[in-house]
Amino acid sequence: MTDASARPLPNGSPALTVIVPSVNGADDLLPCLDALALQRDDAVLEVIVVDRLGAQLRDAVRRGYSWVRLVKAPAGATIPAMRMMGFDAATGDFVAVIEDHVQVPQGWAAALLATQHEGPAVVGGGVYNTATDRTVDWAAFLCEYSHCIPPLAAGPAEWLTGNNVIYPRKLLQGYRNELSPEKWENYLHDLMRRDGIPLVCHPEIVVAHKKHYTIREYTTQRYYYARSYAGARVAGASLARRLAFGAASFALPPLLYYRVVSRVMSKHKHRAELVRSLPLLALFVTSWAAGEIVGSWFGPGDSLSRVC
Repeated sequence: MTDASARPLPNGSPALTVIVPSVNGADDLLPCLDALALQRDDAVLEVIVVDRLGAQLRDAVRRGYSWVRLVKAPAGATIPAMRMMGFDAATGDFVAVIEDHVQVPQGWAAALLATQHEGPAVVGGGVYNTATDRTVDWAAFLCEYSHCIPPLAAGPAEWLTGNNVIYPRKLLQGYRNELSPEKWENYLHDLMRRDGIPLVCHPEIVVAHKKHYTIREYTTQRYYYARSYAGARVAGASLARRLAFGAASFALPPLLYYRVVSRVMSKHKHRAELVRSLPLLALFVTSWAAGEIVGSWFGPGDSLSRVC
């Protein structure tokens, strides 16, 4: 559902549409929009905020950011569903996706568009942390983004992060009927790789992750994300297969812990922050595994709509 502020730009198609699902509130979204405002001199930019939080936040966006297009989403909309709504509303030749707690640096939009001169491809970059004052924020970032910390290998990639990525809009339109409001970007990327569409990493194109958590909040978020992911993975599977996936997930805490620690150590960055984060990382990966177990055995429930 779109409101009046979601009309197309009056001067024709923009070069780039940026989709921002709004799930965390004004304290995260408004700095994100401030950063995007600085991109408007570098590219003909359309910014679409898909919001599930309510009229008060949308009114704040209208007052301070009249150039932003708003799409109203139901209160329980999942982030993948909100991205789909943004895709449907987009008018740009290319479509980028970020998150409301992401802040883009000067020149980000122009750099993304420049990658498309090499030929149509799905391009992503890196993510770095700017919520650096508290150990819980570092632990959350390292738990979730250890595989996205620069330096990343440039060129063809097996995966791309979902909050710093650009697609040709015509390409997205070809997958519209295969998208799902219950599945994350890795599902779309797997479909594209299946069809021979290249995923390309440009590690020099980075965005800043700035999200503040409480311990309880991030522990819960890891559980919801993992349950939603595992539940979608086993959808339609036999009982025996679901039971086997759930049982195997009991081995996840030490495996996930090892992966995070080894990735961070191999980057030669953030080692002091990693050491301080180790106790919280143990809690977070345990919650992650619990979500995988429950999702495998009992399905996703409403967990995906609770991810923010």
